[in-house]
Amino acid sequence: MTGFHEVRFPLRIALGTSGGPVRRTDIVSLSNGRENRNRRWHDARRRYDAGSGVRSVDDLYAVLAFFEARAGQLYGFRFRDPVDFKSCAPTNAISASDQRIGTGDGTTAAFQLTKTYQDTGGATTRTIAKPVAGSVVVSIADVAVPAGQYAVDHATGVVTFTAGAVPKSGQAVRAGFEFDVPVRFDTDRIDIDLAQFNAGRIPSIPLVEIAP
Repeated sequence: MTGFHEVRFPLRIALGTSGGPVRRTDIVSLSNGRENRNRRWHDARRRYDAGSGVRSVDDLYAVLAFFEARAGQLYGFRFRDPVDFKSCAPTNAISASDQRIGTGDGTTAAFQLTKTYQDTGGATTRTIAKPVAGSVVVSIADVAVPAGQYAVDHATGVVTFTAGAVPKSGQAVRAGFEFDVPVRFDTDRIDIDLAQFNAGRIPSIPLVEIAP
């Protein structure tokens, strides 16, 4: 990813942030009372306010130092969503069967990590480009694959099987993992008033998801 630093926003602050997925839908009300709805964005784009996770002057300084190291909006970075950061529910243990990421054809060795959100009404699949190092486990046809038989590119989220371990035709490829969200600061300015901070006013520090 161009202009991206493979570093994570301070975790203790990220866990207290507010925000989540944002979608863009056009809605036209018709004369008969019905609606026409059109999805403008294929995928959600997450937004966060890191200011809500700041609890002390030391936290504020950590954000400022991180902001300066990223040159404001110039460089993206990793951010852990406080709720959605696993291939499963946040309180569950990761399993190699959590998410189906593809089907073998006997020749394809590389598979992109994805996460699918679904119920009986519909489904949305999200590309996972920033898995956490050491967290990815993989299975083929519901059989766990030894770590030495595949490699994970933690900058892109692509899993590549070694020769001899390539999934055969029709075999389901699944994976479990932790992941970060690629984001950048959505401002080139952070206003700090220490007197107001001590009085309980926390500065807004907006973050926005960027495409992997």
